[in-house]
Amino acid sequence: MNQSGFLIDTHAHIDGHDFAADFDAMLSRAWEAGLSHIITVGADLESSRAAVALAGRYERIWCAVGIHPHDAGRVTDRCYDEIRTLAQGNPKVAAIGEIGLDFFRDRSPRNEQEQVFRRFIRLARELALPIVVHDRDAHERVMAILREEKARDVGGVLHCFSGDLAMARECVDMGFLISIPGTVTYPSNEALRQVVRGVKIEHLLVETDCPYLTPVPHRGKRNEPAYVRLAAEKVAELKGLSLEDVGRITSLNARRLFGIGESDQAARIAYRIRNSLYLNITNRCSNRCSFCAKFDDYTVKGHHLRLDHEPDSAEVLAAVGEPGPVDEIVFCGFGEPMLRIDLIVEVARELKKRGFRIRINTDGQANLVHGRNVLPELQGLVDCISVSLNAADADTYARLCNTPFGTNGFTGICRFLEEARQYIPTVVATAVTVPGIDVAAVRALAESLGVEFREREYAEVG
Repeated sequence: MNQSGFLIDTHAHIDGHDFAADFDAMLSRAWEAGLSHIITVGADLESSRAAVALAGRYERIWCAVGIHPHDAGRVTDRCYDEIRTLAQGNPKVAAIGEIGLDFFRDRSPRNEQEQVFRRFIRLARELALPIVVHDRDAHERVMAILREEKARDVGGVLHCFSGDLAMARECVDMGFLISIPGTVTYPSNEALRQVVRGVKIEHLLVETDCPYLTPVPHRGKRNEPAYVRLAAEKVAELKGLSLEDVGRITSLNARRLFGIGESDQAARIAYRIRNSLYLNITNRCSNRCSFCAKFDDYTVKGHHLRLDHEPDSAEVLAAVGEPGPVDEIVFCGFGEPMLRIDLIVEVARELKKRGFRIRINTDGQANLVHGRNVLPELQGLVDCISVSLNAADADTYARLCNTPFGTNGFTGICRFLEEARQYIPTVVATAVTVPGIDVAAVRALAESLGVEFREREYAEVG
């Protein structure tokens, strides 16, 4: 592959002797495996200099510069000055790192590790660069120092993450990303798999940390950037996404954090997630749900969905084109599709002629919005409708979903679900597992209404 590759190895050590004998072949394997970029990370002055040199020589290699906590006991003022010189004004230096604490091997006194960590965070803030954090058996101190030194001002990543889900969520709340290495493939590492399941993919990166931490099935051999694909495949499996989804989303995360190249900001009308084709037909919403991350960012699962105009049916069908085999076509996007019921009917009629299965994701307020029962218009055109119920009573619904219809919003969605069974083969009510939502109560309500129920993990939302 060329630079259109879809994966970024966000943490590699490719500057040293481990790759000297086959460096060009190693890079070729990385590009062939689907990588677009590699970030090579310094661990001392020598490797930081080498990382900068590689980044200057190869367009698709970027770097971070810093000093590993193992060497904290040998850091002098000259070290900080040289790291500053390497980073300052060099557009290929993406971060300060790796820096942090290692209380497992304790190769430097812990108090000196902490002093050096703090000083490098301050340097990163001075240079407005994110940080790459090494944390081994030092979770509490790492988090305390990040808070005390105001590291959220620049953000960064906890590389080769080894904490639990609670720590991961605390990192995310602080504005940090979580990087998933090949150890996620190790049979014994269920803790890391739990982190992947419980953190939204918009907060994840993938890495190799090569030449270390070789993933299954290559354990015992040298790790290399091409193997980041194996970590991404495991993340895809755990998140119920495709490999392409994981690559697209984590690479966008990396580009944003490290300033690597330019992100594609072209608005999508039709876009893929898993093996479904989604249609983005409006950015308007009838509700404004408090838990909806889409209001903070027009990017959904790595696709930019801010429309400059609402497409007509010809534009939507042109965007669909010939998508090849897909499981279904879903009216969803960044907004409430049922606000455009006439367009849905027109487009769905054409797509049904072509044999596609059609689903609509909706907030269930369409009958209130349009002042009529629109469900009969969908009969024979829509195979499934998925309705965001999210509450078991009107007060909770109004508080969480900010419906403009007051108490009628909740009664309207319940009536919509009941009536939908007459016109649409599969009707599903959903609830997101966030604080304030009693999922068991919502499930009971959905069952009393005679519809299927699906629980959505918060990590799926957006």
